[in-house]
Amino acid sequence: MKLELGKIFIKDIQFAPESKIEDGILYVNADELTAVAMTEEKLKSVSFDIARPGESVRITPVKDVIEPRVKVEGPGGVFPGVINKVTTVGSGKTYALKGMAVVTAGPIVGFQEGVIDMCGLGAEYTPFSKTMNLCLVAEPVDGVEKHEYEEAVRLAGLKVATKIGELARDLTPDEVETYETPDIAEGMKLYPDLPRVAYVQMLQSQGLLHDTYVYGVDAKKILPTILYPTEIMDGAIISGNCVSACDKNPTYVHENNKVVEELYKQHGKTINFVGQIITNENVYLADKERSSNQTAKLCRMLGLDAVIVSQEGFGNPDTDLIMNCKKIEAEGVKTVIITDEYAGRDGKSQSLADADPAADAVVTGGNANELVHLPKLDRVIGTLAYVNKIAGASESTLQPDGSLEVELQVITGATNETGFGTLSAR
Repeated sequence: MKLELGKIFIKDIQFAPESKIEDGILYVNADELTAVAMTEEKLKSVSFDIARPGESVRITPVKDVIEPRVKVEGPGGVFPGVINKVTTVGSGKTYALKGMAVVTAGPIVGFQEGVIDMCGLGAEYTPFSKTMNLCLVAEPVDGVEKHEYEEAVRLAGLKVATKIGELARDLTPDEVETYETPDIAEGMKLYPDLPRVAYVQMLQSQGLLHDTYVYGVDAKKILPTILYPTEIMDGAIISGNCVSACDKNPTYVHENNKVVEELYKQHGKTINFVGQIITNENVYLADKERSSNQTAKLCRMLGLDAVIVSQEGFGNPDTDLIMNCKKIEAEGVKTVIITDEYAGRDGKSQSLADADPAADAVVTGGNANELVHLPKLDRVIGTLAYVNKIAGASESTLQPDGSLEVELQVITGATNETGFGTLSAR
């Protein structure tokens, strides 16, 4: 499967009477976007704001981050099974608005929503301090259930991102990158002397606002399966979870998965990048056994030499991570796992809730319990009303001077387990 990804670089976002992209500037009509978002009946109101890199701005509680994209050639449309029809995507031509994102925020859904600082120490830990952010702040209707509010904000964000992406349909990209994965038989013929490598991506699917969607299907309902990696570039996987902000994979991370990008860079040179296996992270032991068994089986069926396994979340999913590692290694397939750590504020506690000698090649995104002090910023998009309750915060997080004392757990993307953040060790 072959996908041409056209990149249109956005240098600034401005409110204007007409929505358009001109000379690298995204102009948006806030009233038009409000009408799009307010098609979600569980929302009482929405408002829009802009946060630029380097500005003294704090965004919280952050729910999702989305990169606008548009399908210009080939089957289907972006975010299939959710915004567009259930059509297999990942081929043809897609345009992406690079350097910007749609960020959804508003009153808290679950206690694991995050903070994005656009300047200061906090900005050094989140990748989304480097993007031009169009922020959608949503208020739910009175009496709405949390899961209904989460769904409404999620869909509103995707609809707005899709609307913005459409502005690029008739533009000429600044840069085009081509990604191609041959089918299994062809791949074996093309690169018979290169090691066969795949990516096993674990998707957060513990329920109770910890959900990820694949072609619109809740990932906890799937058996592990194989995707062409280009499918996720068209939004086949979207986030719907409130897992701790530091290691949550927002939709933006799925669209721009760094493991996938790095494996493509080595494809045909040092490795044969066979494809992507997705699996879930369920709560019950039988479900964990079932999914890890199927994942190891798929690795064997594909005749792999090695895999990279990435996790989402921590604690309970550590068991899924180690199960996958043990069983894949038992099939004779070398395994590297990507995780982060919850080793206590002093870094001296056990990093993972589970472990095994088979997990002898580990990349970590950092210790989520590390304590940092974030200075008061001039402007808040969203609200600080819940900041003491976010996972990684405490009753004393909001200081008298307006600064925040928090664990990295609070910062969106700080210890991301797909290598999307700025911390790492191996």
